[in-house]
Amino acid sequence: MDANMVEILGYAASIMVAISLTMKNIVKLRVLNFIGCALFTAYGLAIDSMPVVITNGFIACVNVYFLAKMMQEKKSVKSAA
Repeated sequence: MDANMVEILGYAASIMVAISLTMKNIVKLRVLNFIGCALFTAYGLAIDSMPVVITNGFIACVNVYFLAKMMQEKKSVKSAA
């Protein structure tokens, strides 16, 4: 991957994470943060930095876990009503 594209990927990841932290809605926060973490994981792979890959891959998984948990709770509330 071209060095400029790798740098753009890093900036895009940073921007997504920063934007996610401004969200009041927790679902939007987790979705945008997941996208940022996925971009950072790709960035980490591009620069061959396993600490970046492992940390952001883990955070992405945490976001997916909590999004799935929130969706499951929402379905439980609807079926109980």
